[in-house]
Amino acid sequence: MTIDPGFRFDTTYTRLPQAFYTALPPQPVAAPETVIVNHALAETLGLDLSALDGDGLAKLFSGNTPPTGATPFAQAYAGHQFGHFTMLGDGRAVVWGEHVTPDGTRVDLQFKGSGRTPYSRGGDGRAALGPMLREYIVSEAMHALKVPTTRALAVVKTGEAVFRDTPQPGAILTRVARSHIRVGTFQYAAAHRDPALLPALFAHALERHFPEAASADTPALAVLDAMAERQAALIAEWMRVGFIHGVMNTDNVALSGETIDYGPCAFMDVYDPATVFSSIDRMGRYAYANQPVIAQWNLARFAETLLPLIDADTDAAIAQAEKCVNGFPARFKTHWLAMMRKKLGLFGEREGDEALIADLLDWMHTASADYTNTFRDLASALAEDRRPAGGAFDDAGFAAWHARWSARLGENPKPTKSSLCLMRAANPAVIPRNHKVEEALAAATRNDLRPLHDLLDALADPYTDRPDRAAYTTPPAAGERVLQTFCGT
Repeated sequence: MTIDPGFRFDTTYTRLPQAFYTALPPQPVAAPETVIVNHALAETLGLDLSALDGDGLAKLFSGNTPPTGATPFAQAYAGHQFGHFTMLGDGRAVVWGEHVTPDGTRVDLQFKGSGRTPYSRGGDGRAALGPMLREYIVSEAMHALKVPTTRALAVVKTGEAVFRDTPQPGAILTRVARSHIRVGTFQYAAAHRDPALLPALFAHALERHFPEAASADTPALAVLDAMAERQAALIAEWMRVGFIHGVMNTDNVALSGETIDYGPCAFMDVYDPATVFSSIDRMGRYAYANQPVIAQWNLARFAETLLPLIDADTDAAIAQAEKCVNGFPARFKTHWLAMMRKKLGLFGEREGDEALIADLLDWMHTASADYTNTFRDLASALAEDRRPAGGAFDDAGFAAWHARWSARLGENPKPTKSSLCLMRAANPAVIPRNHKVEEALAAATRNDLRPLHDLLDALADPYTDRPDRAAYTTPPAAGERVLQTFCGT
């Protein structure tokens, strides 16, 4: 039996050489049960799920009843994990296939937690409910925050326990992505002995993600430049909302420019550039402030794979690739400064802008100020033509900075109301604060989904001030602070 709520599969990835994937279906589960379905996303994908009841949805999103036209497969890839190269692959995921939406957009539909694959490396191939719901919450929040991201279509329980430190309810997430081609996919092709793999993968990625680069003098160099631009823009957006990915391994860098793989990710409360939440990041490699540095490192690994396609002369290829990679810090800084000017309502560029921004961040760090609320409070006070007051704001250092900022606002070529619009669009009122996420996940494992739905409702419109959402804008009390997040594998 198959289900057809409107899937339009046209899978091109499996036209690549067999080395890149293994065709296999998800493993059936004992007693699937629907936890949450993203009906709004389904509608944008051109899917009509209205004819399916809870049992039908559970069978569909568990893989027990596959969708019409699906040709599921697990992908092979490699990656540098915390700096160490490893051959990897989808150890607990299968891609159903590529679905084409009514507007012609091509997306991957992927099960995560669907069972063992040839790439499981001894793992059980399953996932626990908590981490799958974390990805659902955070990826949908990132979408609402206007940060490029994969999205979540559904989470179902499997009716089976998975064993991590303790037995936990098993679950499967359905992820929607522009593709699952990663830097690690190129590393896999480059490391393989078959010289036909890299050109085949490059041609596929060029058509799917970089069609404008096909006409360049050196398409591979144009793709590298486009990746540098996408990563610089993406990381600046992460920094804007205080997001910390937690595992910026090369297998988690998507060529689409989307945020992918929400493992031990978290959002910063108190501003500290050295903030780390991930329990496996013991040396702070992927700390908040290190994210642009790691993005450049990952870009260099991508560049290494492209050298044979850039120039037959290795030295010439290296010189051209290095120019792009070495230019990444300046490229990122341009995006970062533009982003921070928006957060502060600044139009145009002034020589002192960078110092003004840096001095505010230094003050926030010293004062242990809340990252999200500080910028939102600045906007609220500006709307009332006053200086923020109370708490850390009652400080001579902040008063001096505020006077400088006010003077800079006076140089804007646009009125105050335009600065306010800029600030309110760049500074969310609501983020997925870690303690509220953990609260929702803990309740969900007890079969109480109310906190999950309340949180998702608050996150759906993050740039609007609503008095009824105070619980989601208030920083955690000392006893509520989340100090570590976990991968869940």
